[in-house]
Amino acid sequence: MAQMLIFGMGYAASHLADRLRARGWEVTGTTRDGRAGSIAFADETAVLAALRRATHILSSVPPVDDDDPVLSRYGEAIALAPATWTGYLSSTGVYGDADGAWVDESAPVRGRRAGRNAADAAWRALRGDSHVFRLPGIYGPGRSILDRIQQGRAHRIDLPRQVFSRIHVDDIAGGIIASFRGPAGVYNLADDEPCHQNRLVEWGCTLLGAPLPPLQTLDEAGLSPAARAFYAENRRVANGRAKRLLGWAPKYPTFREGLANTG
Repeated sequence: MAQMLIFGMGYAASHLADRLRARGWEVTGTTRDGRAGSIAFADETAVLAALRRATHILSSVPPVDDDDPVLSRYGEAIALAPATWTGYLSSTGVYGDADGAWVDESAPVRGRRAGRNAADAAWRALRGDSHVFRLPGIYGPGRSILDRIQQGRAHRIDLPRQVFSRIHVDDIAGGIIASFRGPAGVYNLADDEPCHQNRLVEWGCTLLGAPLPPLQTLDEAGLSPAARAFYAENRRVANGRAKRLLGWAPKYPTFREGLANTG
């Protein structure tokens, strides 16, 4: 039986786990506290035993400051594990600001977060079967602009040249599953239509019959530092490599189809 060990059962990883279990896979995941159905990350005996059984290993755990906790604690064991496939969920943030230009996997890694850049490189080098998935903004059921509109937290920001890419959580799972039979390497998983964040807000308001938020400057919107950082980078993410080498294509190629399927 195919067995997946997932470090970090977050939003995207949990969605993948559900897809795999529906296909008959055995999936084991780690969490900080070892909540029901998972292994505590610090339980080395259980984690090492799971590594010995796993046919596939995935980490969705982001670096903390400049340290990747999975590699720091279990990197040597992962490198020596008998699995035939290894994956890591990275971020398109490793590309940094591209001033709205397209970036593919050949673009230099120059993101603002040194720890994320280093983790991306370390997972690429860890094993010959390593698959690194660089992801833009993730959305899906319970986590989309529709939720923010309904909660009164959506903003329209007056930055006309800002553009970004995104990916539906279903398409992350689809890309990972497609890679099980594809070559190792780095893959951008993004939809086909990068656009301004305001277009998502406007489309979401149309779907919900909600009024548009006012157009504001960043200062007027009173955004958190993390939210402001989103607008500090501007790029379009190309997904052609995953299409060519994995035979993958997004089920939701634009935000319009994706937002219609977040319920």
